[in-house]
Amino acid sequence: MDDTRNPFHAFGPAHLTIIFLTVALPFFLAFAVHRTKSRLLERSICFAISALLILNYAAYVIVARRFGITEWYRALPLQLCDWAMAVIIVALWTARPRWLELAYFWGIGGTLQAIITPNLKYGYPDLRFISFFVAHCGIIVGVVFLMLVYGFRPGPRAVLRTFLWTELYFVVAFTADLLTGENYGFLLHKPEAASLLSFLSDWRPLYLLEFHLLAFAFFTLLYAPFALVDLLRRKM
Repeated sequence: MDDTRNPFHAFGPAHLTIIFLTVALPFFLAFAVHRTKSRLLERSICFAISALLILNYAAYVIVARRFGITEWYRALPLQLCDWAMAVIIVALWTARPRWLELAYFWGIGGTLQAIITPNLKYGYPDLRFISFFVAHCGIIVGVVFLMLVYGFRPGPRAVLRTFLWTELYFVVAFTADLLTGENYGFLLHKPEAASLLSFLSDWRPLYLLEFHLLAFAFFTLLYAPFALVDLLRRKM
């Protein structure tokens, strides 16, 4: 089923509304927790976000055949956002810094790009539109909410740890791509939608090298504000 009668419009009203809610919702939820100082409310929000992510993923898998996904290898959880979703669910349940650290870099570094420049053909109210943004925005909301509630910040070794975990993802996803012909992680070729990957080389070996360098650069950029704060504190 490839119904594009209601196509997705980048930065149209629906897209901008989604972006606004993704930014505003975790601050509102964290404010409610800080204002009430309710541990029950905090855990309820964590449960609600994780349950929404799980149910949304399960629902998509159940109705995937309706959307023309009939081969099992086309529905494997091998996008980086799938891994980020699993990590943030664990972080929501455990509140452990190492899980939240990985969720921060994968969620903000990878999922945020997917929200701003989604590789999506279908607009609201198509179920694929709703499922896509529930999954991706849910990750961002979960990450920012936990950071605000727990005052989390990554340490100086977090970039290297995350990059090593990302290398594991690259190996798994690229192997699956070669075996199935799919394009998990956009490791075989660039996405159709315009993004930063559009500026990379068309030659696959160089494209993969640039992809790795871009990932490391993003992780470093995400750590930079914390490093800058540390530097200013030392000078003061």
